[in-house]
Amino acid sequence: MNRLSPAIAAEAPPYDVERVRADFPVLSRVVHERKGKPGRPLVYLDSGASAQKPRQVIDAMVRFMEEDYANIHRGVHVLSQRATDAFEGVRDKVAAFLNAPSRDTIVFTGNATDAINLVAATYGRAFLEAGDEVVLSIMEHHANIVPWQLLQAEKGIVLKVVPVDDDGVLDMDAYAALLGPRTKLVAMTHCSNVLGTVTPARQIVRLARERGIPVLLDGSQAVVHGRVDVQDLDVDFYVFTAHKLYGPTGLGVLYAKYEHLKRMPPYRGGGDMIQSVSFSGTTFKEPPMRFEAGTPPIVEGIGLGAAIDYVEALGRDAIALHEHDLLNYATQQLSQIDGLRIIGTAPGKAAIISFTVEGVHPHDLGTVVDQYGVAVRVGQHCAEPLMDRFGIGSTARASFALYNTRAEVDALVDSVRAVKEFFGA
Repeated sequence: MNRLSPAIAAEAPPYDVERVRADFPVLSRVVHERKGKPGRPLVYLDSGASAQKPRQVIDAMVRFMEEDYANIHRGVHVLSQRATDAFEGVRDKVAAFLNAPSRDTIVFTGNATDAINLVAATYGRAFLEAGDEVVLSIMEHHANIVPWQLLQAEKGIVLKVVPVDDDGVLDMDAYAALLGPRTKLVAMTHCSNVLGTVTPARQIVRLARERGIPVLLDGSQAVVHGRVDVQDLDVDFYVFTAHKLYGPTGLGVLYAKYEHLKRMPPYRGGGDMIQSVSFSGTTFKEPPMRFEAGTPPIVEGIGLGAAIDYVEALGRDAIALHEHDLLNYATQQLSQIDGLRIIGTAPGKAAIISFTVEGVHPHDLGTVVDQYGVAVRVGQHCAEPLMDRFGIGSTARASFALYNTRAEVDALVDSVRAVKEFFGA
């Protein structure tokens, strides 16, 4: 994932955001209607937490449940065969979406958090020993901190943390200095869910690769805002979640180099991940099936496949350009509000703006702007260490998506100004 070049920008097709918005039923909602009061159009700026779903995803899931639903991998009847083909076809789509070298490198999980826990519980338990080091960044979501802390408590590994500067730029000199003879894994965000910082993933991987250290990247935000090529990155593990990519909840993806998957023990035991079972012993299937015990989220898989089709049809470069325009416009407009502080101003950041307003608690701000129909996130965003780094308890966060408009940015700005007036800030 990299900043778009002018050449790519020039080639991107025109982007019709109003046509795109028509695909999302919820965006036509009016909220806070009361007797004698017309209500406000919904302005949804919380896609970083979970994106809205287009009609194409909703319809694909409903159509599958109405026409082709059955359990997969185990039946010889027509519905089971059709459901199996449809679900496994999504594995192919995900592999193509990430430019993975093989469908066998794609493991379906419960979400991105589950994917990271899978790596910690299998690769981490099998190959990390007391005193071995895992390098993280201060920007990590709790999902990429707590699993390693659990492993730390169990096995005595050591966690090292890479800092960021005041703009939210990762300190690459500090990163390089932390890579030592006991470093056995780097686990880093590809794009911060708070700051929008896009980390220099190629350089992160290259410096680790020179020392024989595998790298896990959390791409939950990155796959939404730009192209990701796992072969170009040469990354060992890559995770993301469906619900941020306009798909359903309950489904995540782990990409891993096959050489690692072959060595990793099973994550959970049960049906569909076994070759044979007896009370004298059990043998397991080859990856990726080894890591997919039980009935998978079949309907959700169909939804993810439809979401990938939707994003690809719009064009990832065109989406990135649209979001970049919104980011620039929102940054410009919000910066004109006295007392408003944007947290995270790294060059090339994704379309995420976290901010505070002097004299107003973020939770109060979120409550008031909601009355104007504007939905933003408030709190620590599952990144408490990062909040401590910037000396704040929480922020408001506006995260922009392929369906947002400049008019919605104006609505956000107007609502924040109303907050200031309401609190006398």
